[in-house]
Amino acid sequence: MPAEPIRQERGHPPPKLAIVLPCYNEEEVLPETSRRLLLLLDDLSESGLIEEGSLYFVDDGSEDGTWQFIQSLAASNERVHGIKLSRNYGHQRALLAGLLHAPGDVVISIDADLQDDLTATKSMLSGYASGAEIVYGVRRLRQMDTSVKRVTAEAYYSILRAIGVNLIFNHADYRLLSRPVIEALREYKETNIFLRGLIPQLGFQSALVYYDRQERFAGVSKYPFSKMLALAIEGITSFSDVPLKIITILGLVISLVSFAMATWALWIRIFNPSAVPGWASTVIPLYMLGGIQLLCMGVIGQYLAKIYSETKSRPRFIIEKLI
Repeated sequence: MPAEPIRQERGHPPPKLAIVLPCYNEEEVLPETSRRLLLLLDDLSESGLIEEGSLYFVDDGSEDGTWQFIQSLAASNERVHGIKLSRNYGHQRALLAGLLHAPGDVVISIDADLQDDLTATKSMLSGYASGAEIVYGVRRLRQMDTSVKRVTAEAYYSILRAIGVNLIFNHADYRLLSRPVIEALREYKETNIFLRGLIPQLGFQSALVYYDRQERFAGVSKYPFSKMLALAIEGITSFSDVPLKIITILGLVISLVSFAMATWALWIRIFNPSAVPGWASTVIPLYMLGGIQLLCMGVIGQYLAKIYSETKSRPRFIIEKLI
């Protein structure tokens, strides 16, 4: 089903468009991805939605032939450009590198695996023409995901909203950003990057485009469970201090429970001399407090690690080559 169009009323003239694609070991899918995107640029130009268009592939330290393919494609097509990072910095930083270095009036970011519906770009550009500075691509359904991934993903979005993180439900990193938005994004210097939470903080007029996500065309997912979990923790700890407040409340609750158990143990000691002394008042608080302390130390450690990385102010990425 095609993406739902946005009615064009007013706003911007046809823009110069740059499409940014972060790539990590995507040698298998890039030939088809580039073919479809170049055809898309032709279609967008012919329909008058853009003035001109270009592709910017960001090689995030790939270990296969991804960069070699980008080089050969750029040599044969002037609309194709490449950004090679010095090593693997992760999807969010690779995407940020592309956004900050691609020119144009608008930039659309999309994954290279062809799971996002390319026709949704027309609706995004219509939204931009109508005055939106940010257009979010939102998954209509998650039928391509496993039941476990679907439930955990939707629960994660709900948790982030509950703790005060401004997030677009079922939106990943398929979006359109105008030049003013990108220049505003450039002012954010933090090392810990979670663009799904950062972009909505910028403000600006925005719109939503709904689309159906497809199966990966080739290759395997570069986001295993460990990376998904790391991204989830990044999103929570980068935009909310609620976990620290929960620790404070938890500490208060445990203190009250411990006080109640101590009172109960004292009552048993006074009024039931035959009871085995000390077993409950020792074992239960010991295990309970030990587990809670380890949990709290882990949460605090996550925030301390972020402070540590931010104070070092190391580069978020290093570009090795530009073509």
